[in-house]
Amino acid sequence: MGPHGRPQGKAQQQQALQLDLFADDLAASTLPVAPPPAGPLPRPKPLAPAPEEPTALAPGKRRLRFGEHVLDYTLLRSKRRSIGFLISDDGLRVTAPKWVTLGDIETAIREKKRWIFTKLSEYRDRSTRRMQPQMQWRDGETLPYMGRSITLRIHATQKAGIHFDDASGQLIVCLPADAGEQQLKDRVLGWLQLEAKRVFAERLPIYAEKLGVTYQSFALSSATTQWGSCTSEGKIRLNWRLMHFALPLIDYVIAHELSHLREMNHSPRFWATVQSIFPEFETARKTLRDSAQETLPVF
Repeated sequence: MGPHGRPQGKAQQQQALQLDLFADDLAASTLPVAPPPAGPLPRPKPLAPAPEEPTALAPGKRRLRFGEHVLDYTLLRSKRRSIGFLISDDGLRVTAPKWVTLGDIETAIREKKRWIFTKLSEYRDRSTRRMQPQMQWRDGETLPYMGRSITLRIHATQKAGIHFDDASGQLIVCLPADAGEQQLKDRVLGWLQLEAKRVFAERLPIYAEKLGVTYQSFALSSATTQWGSCTSEGKIRLNWRLMHFALPLIDYVIAHELSHLREMNHSPRFWATVQSIFPEFETARKTLRDSAQETLPVF
């Protein structure tokens, strides 16, 4: 399950958001595309730009106006059977069959303008967070842990060790005076992963009992595009980076993966199963979706 439930791939690694409109996909918001007419196709008339907008655009770029808003997009033609929308660093890219007219493409864009502008805004927010200064591994720096910020305190000593003082919210790391930044990161990473094993081992049985299912095993994952996964054999993997989030988000991922032991899909019955043991799943799901892994500490 990516952040959240996304299949892995290059586009997902770029935090791209994609919506495909298939005529035969009744579960999605559909925009049927009529089959190509027989005989030669008429050449579509180009859309006239708004008078107040400059007409000089980069090759392959087009422009649409929605009241006070202007949308630039890249149009690609392909052999696909549907109109696809992809949002990435380059903005909106529309891929459409060669036989679909420009008018039909721009009608589809207008009908999906709410989704497009929402996803463009979300992508810009994620990009802004990715450009924020990275964590400095030093004494006094803060680290996200279980939904709160804890403070790193480095004690110079020859006897290495690590201890979390819950009352003060301090993670005390004992290292030799000549230890480098990587040694500090390795020590904190090891502690976080031990904490992940402890917390996951405590929470998994709780939700397994609620569902009446049995899992075979669990292991930690370091995936960059998934918070968790579950096989039909009951093998569960949970991303140790979940330890940066509050317990309800950890519980949601656990409930999600265990629910796959009842429904190995993402059908309405699956989500009903999740809701039966985690009623607030929609809020947790949205929070994880809005939490880009690029904003978390780099180890």
